[in-house]
Amino acid sequence: MASKKAAAKRGKTAQRGSSNVFSMFEQSQIQEFKEAFGCIDQNRDGIINKADLKETYGQLGKLNVSDEELESMLAEGKGPINFTVFLTLFGEKLNGTDPEETILAAFKLFDPNATGVVNKDEFRRLLMNQADKFTAEEVDQAFAVAPIDVAGNIDYKSLCYIITHGDEKEES
Repeated sequence: MASKKAAAKRGKTAQRGSSNVFSMFEQSQIQEFKEAFGCIDQNRDGIINKADLKETYGQLGKLNVSDEELESMLAEGKGPINFTVFLTLFGEKLNGTDPEETILAAFKLFDPNATGVVNKDEFRRLLMNQADKFTAEEVDQAFAVAPIDVAGNIDYKSLCYIITHGDEKEES
């Protein structure tokens, strides 16, 4: 009897946990994700697997995707990728929930001496001139929450914490 109660409780917890992902999106967004999921789920079994991904890439003209790449993508789901898992993965990506270690590793590229800080002016220059070029206004918005010392250095470990956990000033 106790095992039935435990199983029922686990089922409710899993259901409750998965229902939270649906509250992250508007109904129209969920419908778009459902359509995308349907396009990727080539065999229409409700689960995205390696064959589905390979076929999808093939339809997009990319024929040389390695099994390792496909397996790496599937591993992000930590189990079978049904629609709820698919939606959760996109929710994490869209809401910027990269693991703190990933963000720290990116900052460490700009800190070869492992000082724990990056120069604000140099970082501003990089943000405005590399890859997805930020505007001056976007940089100012980002720096508004950044812990910057009197020497003009950003404590990127603290900034990573703010990015992944929120700014304490906003929460109180």
